[in-house]
Formats: sequence, structure tokens, C-alpha cells
Amino acid sequence: MFELSANDYQAIWLSAKVATLATLLALPAGFAVAAVLVFVRLPGKALLEGLINLPLVLPPVVVGYLLLMLLGDGSPLGDLLKALDIRVIFTWKAAVLAALVVGFPLLVRSLRIGMESIDKNLLAAARTLGAPWHDLLFTIILPLSRRSMLAGATLMFARGLGEFGATIMIAGNIAGTTRTIPLAIYDYTAVPGGDGQALTLCLVAIVLSLAVLLVSEGIGDRRRIETEKSS
Repeated sequence: MFELSANDYQAIWLSAKVATLATLLALPAGFAVAAVLVFVRLPGKALLEGLINLPLVLPPVVVGYLLLMLLGDGSPLGDLLKALDIRVIFTWKAAVLAALVVGFPLLVRSLRIGMESIDKNLLAAARTLGAPWHDLLFTIILPLSRRSMLAGATLMFARGLGEFGATIMIAGNIAGTTRTIPLAIYDYTAVPGGDGQALTLCLVAIVLSLAVLLVSEGIGDRRRIETEKSS
């Protein structure tokens, strides 16, 4: 017990890699979507919000199955990827996609909360001085949203570390290729005498997730303190 095998280290490394890449890939889109939801008047915005938050309420297995239908053989997108000789299904790229989809709403929600707390008088004053929208975006909104962006990124990273249902549907459970920490734990629980290794990986997952959440809480506390000082 409490000893990690080579396969366990591979699962830990792959989990960290998948969660990190999913978070980095989601940041630009998450920032853009949050900005649209907060600052742009759109018809059907409630529907857009519902679609963005849908992965939060759907079972992860359902999300994984929908991604499999979207990217699998016979689908337009799947056939296009096949024609371009790009393989996604049952690779680590599919694990990244699964983590990205299920964690994206957390990132957007955190960014949206941060953007909604920006003083609207600052934006109004900048518009009065003739600042174009891209100046508002990069000189006011982005700097004032960086802490909420970091908080959302840490939450998304933690969600990506623990992703199971969507990953096993679209990426499979291939040792050294797509087997992340949750999938490795699942394998150990199905093997006689594997409880010790499963517990060890559970402790690793707990430590990693707790560290990420502590970072997120620290960022949130600093943001609240700064908000109180400025008010």
C-alpha cells in the first residue's frame, strides 16, 4: 500500500497533462463567452446560457456519448477528421476534449462573476473618451478579470483531474494512453487485491484536488479583500 507503480505514475502524469491542456485551451473561449454574456445584448441569451451550463447538469456519460456521436465514424465531423488523417477518438486528445467540455461551464461562470463586479462607471467613462471596444476589453475588462480567470481555471483544472464518465466513453481506458487517475482507480477496484493501489491513487487525487482548491480559495479571498478596499 502507498506505493505507486509505473502505470500509476503514467496515470498521474496523463491526468495532469489532460487537465492542464483542457484549461489552457478553454481560457480564450471562456473569456470571450463570458464577455458576451455580460456586456453584449443578444436575443436568446438565456438559451445560450443554458447550452453553456448543460454539461453541469447532464450525466458525464451522456456528454461522452454525445461527443462520441459527434466525432465518431459516420458523422460529418468524424468523416472530415478521418479524411484529414486526424484521429481523436480513443486517444489522449479525446480525454482533453472531454475535460474541456465538462469543465468549461465552471470557467465561464467564474469569469462572468468577475466581469459583473467591474464598475460600470469605468466602462462608461472610457466610452465617453472615445475608447474603442478592443481597448475596453484589453485595458479594463481583462486586467480586472484576471483573478476570476485564475479562480475559474483552477476549478476547471480540478474538474479535469476527476473526469471519468465522459472520458471513458470517448477516450476509452487504454493503459499509458488514455488511462487517467479515475480510470486507474476504477480498474484497481475490479481486480482482487487492488484495493490498496486504488486507495493510494485516491489519496493522490485528494491531495492534488485539495491543493488546486486551496489555490482557488486563496485567489477568491484576495479578490474579495481588494473589492472591499476599493468600495
